Amino acid sequence: MTAPLTLILPDEAATRALAARAARLARPGDAILLDGPLGAGKSAFARAFLRAASGDVALEVPSPTFTLVQSYDLPAGPAHHLDLYRLDGPAALTELGWEEAREGIVLVEWPDRLGPLAPADALRITLLPTEAEEARRATLAGWDARRLEALATA
Repeated sequence: MTAPLTLILPDEAATRALAARAARLARPGDAILLDGPLGAGKSAFARAFLRAASGDVALEVPSPTFTLVQSYDLPAGPAHHLDLYRLDGPAALTELGWEEAREGIVLVEWPDRLGPLAPADALRITLLPTEAEEARRATLAGWDARRLEALATA
């Protein structure tokens, strides 16, 4: 298992840049699990990822807070953005089409709700606020060393 990498993202532009690198590296079948408290930047990361992966900086990316899942047809294949905050646990994932979604790229906010369905090979990004106003600490873990290093390198 590759050791986690920690980055300081000084502002939202740095978060968008990290998301754009992740979008270039992600492949169908990849899961990106976004951890962190409310307001940590999980949705900002997911929006930036989807816009970069689509090649459309103006792509409308609504929050899936109430719908629980939003799906996108991207050049590399389908992607699904899930916000599991309101989910009680993994049992409800069947209704959301989790197995079918896993054939594409999945971005999951509040991945603790996945329970045992959390993919072992997922990229896990933990975002935490820092003392600096806009800055975030990002801990990256789960991909192989080569992809993780490419993701962490600007």
